[in-house]
Amino acid sequence: MKRIGVISDTHIPSRAKAMPGKVFELFEGADMIFHAGDIVSFDVLHELELLAPVYAVAGNMDNWEVRLELPLKRTIIVEAVTFGLTHGHLFNVRSERAIREAMGDIDCLIYGHTHKAAFEYIDDIGIFNPGATVGGTDSFVGLITVDGDNFTPDWIAVKRD
Repeated sequence: MKRIGVISDTHIPSRAKAMPGKVFELFEGADMIFHAGDIVSFDVLHELELLAPVYAVAGNMDNWEVRLELPLKRTIIVEAVTFGLTHGHLFNVRSERAIREAMGDIDCLIYGHTHKAAFEYIDDIGIFNPGATVGGTDSFVGLITVDGDNFTPDWIAVKRD
């Protein structure tokens, strides 16, 4: 069984000076962390890497350094689940066809961009948005538990410090 911390839209330091402290509590002991873009500063990733390996993608608000270093999309296999990770600004995340064309054969798409926590199935693909950590009306992160070929997503509200 694996535990994945999922975060998006941190917007640090443009919309907040630092990551909410609760994020570090929630991600303590995670096997890995997925960041779905709008990181803005690599300092965010360096802090998260102290907790677990981080897989990240660039978003539309990221500066040129982040965009040069990180891909716009990536695929990560955890146990028997294939995750697609993207920010969500490049294609319609509500269309199974668009998801398949952009991401290939995946079990779960993780995206950000909308700043709204959400989970639904489109055909056989789980579509998970952890919500915005900073920059939305509410602040959330996600946790996904993977057990074999099953995954269970959840959200946790984080208050800004």
